[in-house]
Amino acid sequence: MALATRPHGPRGLHLALGAFAVICAPLSSQEPVSWGDDLVFHTFSIAAVDPQTGESGVAVTTRVACVGNGVPWVRAGVGAVATQASTRTEYGQELLDYLESGMSPVDALARAVGEDEGRDRRQVGVVSVDGRAAQHTGSGPGAWAGHRSGPNYAAQGNVLVGPEVVDAVAEAFEASEGSNRHLADRLIEALMAGQVEGGDRRVGRLQSAAVIVADPREGMARRADGQTVHINVCEHQTPVAELRRVYDKVSGTLGFRELSQPSGNDVWQVKMIMHALGHFGDPDAELERDRDANVFNDAVARAVDQYRMEKGLSHAGSGGTPPGFVDAALVEMMWADLEQAGKAETLRAAIRELTRVRR
Repeated sequence: MALATRPHGPRGLHLALGAFAVICAPLSSQEPVSWGDDLVFHTFSIAAVDPQTGESGVAVTTRVACVGNGVPWVRAGVGAVATQASTRTEYGQELLDYLESGMSPVDALARAVGEDEGRDRRQVGVVSVDGRAAQHTGSGPGAWAGHRSGPNYAAQGNVLVGPEVVDAVAEAFEASEGSNRHLADRLIEALMAGQVEGGDRRVGRLQSAAVIVADPREGMARRADGQTVHINVCEHQTPVAELRRVYDKVSGTLGFRELSQPSGNDVWQVKMIMHALGHFGDPDAELERDRDANVFNDAVARAVDQYRMEKGLSHAGSGGTPPGFVDAALVEMMWADLEQAGKAETLRAAIRELTRVRR
């Protein structure tokens, strides 16, 4: 996997406020005033596909507001595109059209870039649904800019602290290959890996992030375009962390909150895990999902307390811990025990279906 880089150079960033136009012209879309006339997203992103499900998606973050409105483009059963630096949004539909017509990512990108007089200021990554990728980093984005690709993904960035950001994104995504996790989950994790390495080199508040995924399989999306996940954090002090929080919450992923007798999809996940570990219900019988499956009742609270006691942790009646207390640390401990018992893979597959997000 080759890492394409370009030397440090001067950065030209021209933002027109366009105050008169904003005042006199009617608002036709959700576009921040700060975008001005020139759409510039110095950023890092990953465009990727899941060969097992056929999903295609993009995750991206930057110090500019509402990055999800300009950089990521996906099409169910076709592929994904990230268009950034001096962003030409037309690349999104054009490249997806080329892929859908049968062109390879390399040929599609060569054609699109070849016809663009502003190619030196662009950065683009494109991945087709069969896992092939192509990328372009012009000579003008400024500071460190480069890209890296592999089977099923293209990671790219500009105005970054260095190549370690793109490397971290790529390596995190590669590490989750074959994990049976949802593509959106893997993309957010890869984006966070790049952020941990320093991300965007500009000093100032972190501002926006987005993840978009399309699924071509029948029944997976309620929308005709197949989009299942579309989380656009337009402005936030820690946008990638907020992306993760929103995704975990809307998917009901176990661990997104502390549990002490509430109700929700993650409660059923606790019951499944406690059953698998021999603390809830008849361990020799299949756990039945009844109408109270999502209710954190006394029975599951006792099971959790028994497990906590077995692990030497505080529990109800000791140290003020509420009955059936479940937090992120306990969830991590549960999964470690499931791995050791050889039951983790089966449960992950079952929970994968429970946490599927539909846009």
